[in-house]
Amino acid sequence: MGVVLNAPLILASASPRRAELMRLLEVEFRVLPSGADESFLRRESPEAHVRRLSGLKAEAVAAGHPECWVLGADTVVAVGREVLGKPATPREAGRMLKKLSGREHAVYTGFTFRGIDSGISIQEVVASKVALRKVPDDEIAWYVNSREPYDKAGGYAVQGMAALFIREIQGSYTNVMGLPLCEVLDAMKKAGAVRFVS
Repeated sequence: MGVVLNAPLILASASPRRAELMRLLEVEFRVLPSGADESFLRRESPEAHVRRLSGLKAEAVAAGHPECWVLGADTVVAVGREVLGKPATPREAGRMLKKLSGREHAVYTGFTFRGIDSGISIQEVVASKVALRKVPDDEIAWYVNSREPYDKAGGYAVQGMAALFIREIQGSYTNVMGLPLCEVLDAMKKAGAVRFVS
């Protein structure tokens, strides 16, 4: 009984949130970050960026593990065409939250699911829209003095204390966390990598 993989699975990501989401499938997997350069290319759109990077991450890991399925993913937060990265300081986190406060932004995740031995590679970009309420300065100061903003694109965690700021989400909730689990599972089933046994 359970979820059965037909080959070992590697998550090519250092994100603890992606690993947490993948554990919901109750399948065994290894975490092996790719070390890919995550810099933007000139004039690269957020969608093109996450698609390219997910492919680079999956390919880098799959090259050394051709017998495995590999999942690579990348997530960015964008206000229009401006991409907000991961803040390094409270001041930077505060600036990001002020920019997001009272408005809608987009979260894009690109993922690539591939197996070299199988010759299968499935790639997709999923977009979600998130609307924040107008966040008062005292709440921003409280939030940026926590540990939460500092390893998250856009400087907030939808599954954490920042849930207090979120008025509405259109699209995949798990995408905003960093991995659109519904779409990833569909890709895994399409590839023939996984089956459910009752």
